[in-house]
Amino acid sequence: MSLFCVLAALWLLVPAVAVLANRVGARGGWLAVVVLTALTAVVAAGGPGTRTEAVPWIPSLEIALRLRVDGLGWLFALLVLGVGAVVLAYSTSYVTEERAGGFFALMTAFAAAMLTLVLADDLVVLFVAWEVTTLCSYLLILRVGSAGRAPAARTLLVTVAGGLALLGAVCAIVVRTGTTQLSAALADPAWTQDPVFAGVVAVLVAVAAMTKAAQFPFHSWLPDAMVAPAPVSAYLHAAAMVKAGIYLLMRFAGAASASPLWPWLLVTVGVVTALLGGVFALQRSDLKEMLAYSTISQLGLLVAVIGVGTTTALLAASAHVVAHALFKSAGFMTVGLVERRAGTRDLRELRGLFRSMPWTATMIALIALSMAGVPVTLGFVSKEYVLDAALSADGGPALLAAVGLGAAAVLTVAYSARMVFPVLFGSPTALGPPGGGRTMAGTVTVTALAGALLGPAVWLLDGALRSSAAAALGVAPAAVPAVSVWHGVTPALVVSAIAIALGTVVAVAHRWVDRALDRALFPVTGVAVVERLRSGVVGLGRATGRPYRGDAPARHLLIPLLLVAAGGGGAVAAQTGGLAAAPDTSRPWDVFLLLLTAGGIVAVLAARTRFAAVVASGVIGFAVALWFYELGAADVALTQLLVEVLTVAVIVLVLRRLPAPFAARSAHRGRARRALRIVLAAGAGGAATLATLALTGWRAPSPAAEWFLAEAEDRTGGTNVVNTILVDFRALDTFGELVVLVLAALVVAVLLDARRPQPVREAEGVSTAGPVRDPAANAVFLATAAKVLVPLLLLVSVLVLLRGHNAPGGGFIGALLGAAALVLAYLAAPSDSSGRVRLPFLLVAGAGAVVAAVVGLLGLADGSFLRPLHADVLGVHLTTALVFDVGVYLAVLGVVVAALNLLGTPGAGPQGVHPHPGRSTPGQHTEPDDQHDPMPEEALR
Repeated sequence: MSLFCVLAALWLLVPAVAVLANRVGARGGWLAVVVLTALTAVVAAGGPGTRTEAVPWIPSLEIALRLRVDGLGWLFALLVLGVGAVVLAYSTSYVTEERAGGFFALMTAFAAAMLTLVLADDLVVLFVAWEVTTLCSYLLILRVGSAGRAPAARTLLVTVAGGLALLGAVCAIVVRTGTTQLSAALADPAWTQDPVFAGVVAVLVAVAAMTKAAQFPFHSWLPDAMVAPAPVSAYLHAAAMVKAGIYLLMRFAGAASASPLWPWLLVTVGVVTALLGGVFALQRSDLKEMLAYSTISQLGLLVAVIGVGTTTALLAASAHVVAHALFKSAGFMTVGLVERRAGTRDLRELRGLFRSMPWTATMIALIALSMAGVPVTLGFVSKEYVLDAALSADGGPALLAAVGLGAAAVLTVAYSARMVFPVLFGSPTALGPPGGGRTMAGTVTVTALAGALLGPAVWLLDGALRSSAAAALGVAPAAVPAVSVWHGVTPALVVSAIAIALGTVVAVAHRWVDRALDRALFPVTGVAVVERLRSGVVGLGRATGRPYRGDAPARHLLIPLLLVAAGGGGAVAAQTGGLAAAPDTSRPWDVFLLLLTAGGIVAVLAARTRFAAVVASGVIGFAVALWFYELGAADVALTQLLVEVLTVAVIVLVLRRLPAPFAARSAHRGRARRALRIVLAAGAGGAATLATLALTGWRAPSPAAEWFLAEAEDRTGGTNVVNTILVDFRALDTFGELVVLVLAALVVAVLLDARRPQPVREAEGVSTAGPVRDPAANAVFLATAAKVLVPLLLLVSVLVLLRGHNAPGGGFIGALLGAAALVLAYLAAPSDSSGRVRLPFLLVAGAGAVVAAVVGLLGLADGSFLRPLHADVLGVHLTTALVFDVGVYLAVLGVVVAALNLLGTPGAGPQGVHPHPGRSTPGQHTEPDDQHDPMPEEALR
């Protein structure tokens, strides 16, 4: 089966299992179990041979949805799918939520993101999947509730920092090698020819992987995340999240080993992490915490052996990845089972489970034996190869690994034994009623027995493990030694026997060990460090945003004005021969428009009331629109004109709830601010003038403009170059802006739903008997005209939408015209309530984004997201770009209707946004009282 089909099936499973589990509860998770099991069989049947598939994504940047399976990707894909199926089966009995769709959707998305990561053969796709795993883990931890918020935030902070390191590595690789294809980039000679490049990328990749793999000093997030339920912990530790870091290190092992920094960094950090994790595990009495720190220790072992870098080392890493996935998934699922029956995870309270829960206790013993590396479990086989790789390799890193991993093996045996001894012996702990039944016990049994029985039957894994190691190093599988459970008395076997003996002694002497470790080993904890870092980042963000956290325009305009000044100065500085003589292009009409614009600016500055300033700014906008028309830019002029109309309408809806005059300021404060504004305005204006003079002498079209003018019609079938740029050539930019518009509508709706608007202010000094007070009297002419103009404008808006590809218009302009019609209908209505537009604005805006996204996905049929498809039907040229424009139309219309309804009508919010009960319609007079006065401007700041 195609790799894309496998991946698509898993991603499509996410919404399907969400809907089903919300309807029938946790039983709906069996759908995910069946699908993941089937996909595991499909991937296994394909074998570890190399296969590549690709679909163009962003051809201009040579980015494609490339998938590639080789021995390494195949092994990790089987773990992701197989362990995922077992954990989800366990979850169907563990999860008790009636609406469990969110849990199963996130777990399935976690699996889909991990599968995308291990199959990705494009650096951009790999990075996106990497970040999706971060978000999935964050959301799964966050589902716990208030107890999970701080751990989720700390986890997100650490792993996002690693994502930034990976982003830096991706950018460096693409720039240096000239390709985003992962397999091609790793085979590029730059790794051996450019030591600086190899060293920088090796460090960045290592840091990124270490944040995910919980290596010192980034380890604290993993125990912190243990607030998550047992199935999440089991999957996160066994086949997701932390294994993403291990996969990344193994994938880059061959190329990055060209840098001498790589082995020293990985071995040093891995050994330190393995030792610290083992010591911390011995300190813990909580069974789940002990397993969490044991994961840190085992991951340190994996990182160190990857750093050794030989074929035996990568074979050992592949074997231990499988062994660790089995005993760790079984371990966390067993913890969940025991906690549900015994009501505790404290080893000091768990006693005699061998008599009260004999089968579960047996599984705990098997898990501990495999984790400790006791013959002849799979953990024993993998540990033998780890020690053999360190002992047989040459160089300083290998020597450090041999000593450090030998010591870590002692600690592993010690905490594994401590996990078993209290559980097997002593008086039985009181148990609650059985929970979970056969499903939970069955999944634990499958993974625990697999970890034990695959040791003597390790020959079954020989091909998979050798192919994985070979793919990691870019060699043939024949160059990798065969896997066997016994190969004589070797130094590795001797070290392993010593570790088992010493570890058992440490476990037996637990009272003395507890007394020695019952203290803080370091002055600070990892969680405290991350929390301080998080507080520092938040504080830095507050400090950075403080200058812009007011409503004074000068605060927000300072940086743009300085940039304008810098840009103007740069443009002038670039003129080595002085400013070019400006050609005589001015006409009398330009002088008139210039004076009109300047007059509007002066009027805005002189305005003493808000409405006067709005009217004067409208004059400026209309003058600029006329200027665009005069210069022949019909599309831009029409857009400017309609935006100006709608902006004035929306601003008026806001201003009618604010005091009419501007707030008075003290004379001294007013003079100081006015002086600052004058300086900023003069500087920006002067710089803009100089930049204009510098550029006026160059009137020729740019190369990009010439290309669009020459190629637009042939490539798109449209003659309106502006529209073809928006919906054909740069549709991705337009799609991004469309999504921003929809989010803006959502933010406005949520904001006004959370904070009720101030009451509409009464017009002071106006008699209630006059026509200004009577909406029916003062709107009669507008209402009469609206009966004709509103349907006409709506019809014209549709025509403008349809003609946009070949004449001035398009979805954006058409939507603005349609919105203007709705504004006219609102203004003509006798009251606010009756003027409400009966449209589900959020649904309309969201539908626009969905339509545009679907059109983009259709473009994949021709090789690229958002690539327009063309067809001639009965002599008429049709294109999906028109459907994309319909999405733009709906999104823009929904946003404007959102502003109109939420700001202009009472009770129109998404959950009933009710304005303050000062008045309900313009025709009803209610005396204002003090408590309803708008908040003063100083308080808003």
